[in-house]
Amino acid sequence: MFNGFNTPIPPSDAELATQTLNEEASYRFSFFTANDAVTLGLSLRKRFRASSRHGKGKGLVISIQTIAGHTLFACTVGDLGGLSGVGDVSLDSWTCIEGMIAVVRRTGHSSYYVEKGMGAMGKTPKQIGIQGEYRINGGAFPIWLENAPCCPIAIVACYSGSSADDHHLVVAAVRDYLKKRRESTDAPLMSGSIPMPVPAARENTIRESTIRESTVGPYTELSVVDTKGVIFMIEGLAN
Repeated sequence: MFNGFNTPIPPSDAELATQTLNEEASYRFSFFTANDAVTLGLSLRKRFRASSRHGKGKGLVISIQTIAGHTLFACTVGDLGGLSGVGDVSLDSWTCIEGMIAVVRRTGHSSYYVEKGMGAMGKTPKQIGIQGEYRINGGAFPIWLENAPCCPIAIVACYSGSSADDHHLVVAAVRDYLKKRRESTDAPLMSGSIPMPVPAARENTIRESTIRESTVGPYTELSVVDTKGVIFMIEGLAN
C-alpha cells in the first residue's frame, strides 16, 4: 500500500500481529530434540554473524529452552566488554531474553505477536497483567509440535535490542530449518492454526477494530478483531 507520495505505508500493528500468528501456525515441528535445539541455535549464531548488524559491532544472545525451563542451547555472539568496559552485549541482555521467554511461556504466543497484538488493541502491559519479569520485545518464538496443539514444547529466542530484527531472525532460522528437514526426509510440512475461542464479551469499536474483554476467574482475556475478521487474543491477570 502506498500513500499520496508513492511511499510505502508501514504495516499496522494488526497486520503485523496477523502475519506473526500465521508464522506460528505454519512453522511447526513433527518432533523436536535436544540435537535439533543445538543445530537451530548454531544456525541462528551463523546467520547473525553473517549479518550487517554484526558487521557494525552489534551483539546477540541466544537461548533455546523447553516450555518447562530446561536450557537446551545458549550462547553469546559478541563480548561482554573490552578494555574500555563497554561491550556489544551485557549481562542485562540475558535478563531481557529471559523476560521475553517468560512472555511466550505465559501466553503461548511469540513475544512479537504479544507486542503487536497489544498495540492493535491499544493496551499496555499493566492493563493485561504482564509486568515485572516479563519483557514485551520481539525475538522469542514458540516451538510447536504438529500433533500437540495444547501448548508449545519449547521456545527459541534471541535478543540484540531490535524487536523486529530479532523476531525476523528467529522466524527465518526456524523456517529454513524446517525446509531442510522436509527436503531431507521428503515428508510434507504440515501447517495449520489452532482455533482460538472468542469469549462472550462487551464490545467497543475503536478505529477499524473491535475490542472484546472478558474475565474468567483471576484472568482477563483481551481480543481484537480487525477488519478482516482476524482475532488477536492475549491473556493476563485480572486487576
